[in-house]
Amino acid sequence: MVVTPSDHVIVGDDAYAAAIKEGVEKANKGYIVTFGIQPTRPETGYGYIEYKEDKVLSFREKPNQDTAEDFIERGNFLWNSGMFCFRADTFLAELQNFEPKVYATAYNAWKHRQNGELDLQLSKDIPSISIDYAVMERSKKIRVVATSFQWSDLGSFESMYDYLKQTGHPVDENGNMVIGTDIYTAFVGLRDSILVHTKDAILVLQKEKSQDVKKIYNTLERHQSKLID
Repeated sequence: MVVTPSDHVIVGDDAYAAAIKEGVEKANKGYIVTFGIQPTRPETGYGYIEYKEDKVLSFREKPNQDTAEDFIERGNFLWNSGMFCFRADTFLAELQNFEPKVYATAYNAWKHRQNGELDLQLSKDIPSISIDYAVMERSKKIRVVATSFQWSDLGSFESMYDYLKQTGHPVDENGNMVIGTDIYTAFVGLRDSILVHTKDAILVLQKEKSQDVKKIYNTLERHQSKLID
C-alpha cells in the first residue's frame, strides 16, 4: 500500500517510479517506508526527517528559520513528504501495538460495514490521531527512501506561488502574483506579494510570510471563506 497526499505535485516520472519501486521492495521485507524529499531551501513550513543511509534517526516538526538553516547545513535531513509505503499486516500490527484503542475501534467499524460502507457513528468512535504520532515516530521498523523527483506541497501560498510560476502563471516585474481573478491589479511598492481573490474574501500577503496565514485561519473559518477550502 502506498499512501500519497492529494495536495502534492510530483514532477519526474522515472524518478518517482524508481522511488516507489525501492519503497515497495523495503515494504515487502516488513518495513514501513517513508519518502524523504531532498530540500532545496531552509523551509520552515515542512517537517524534516533526520536519516543515515536508509534508517530514520528522528522526525522533526516544522522548525524555525535558524533550525531549518542548520538542517540544510548538516546535510542529513530530508523534507517529510507525508508519503508512506507498507504492507497492511505490518502497519496493523504496529498500530495494534502502539495504539490498541485506535486499532480496536477501527477494526470494529470495519467489521460492521455494510455494502462496503463504514458505519458513521462507529467511525466517529475512532480516536483522532495522526499516522505520524500513532506509528511512524514510535516504530522501529521505519525506513526512508531519499527521493530525487521534484516535489511541492501545495499546503502554503508560497509553495503554490512557486508551482504556478514554474507552470507559466503571470507575475509582474517585481514578482507579484494575482490568483483567482482576471481584474487588472497593480502592486505599488511591493515585491514578491500574492493577492488571492475569491467571491467572499481577498487576501494579500508577502510570499515569504505565507505560513503566517494560519494566524487568521479561525477568522476565515468563521466566515466560511473559500480561501481555506
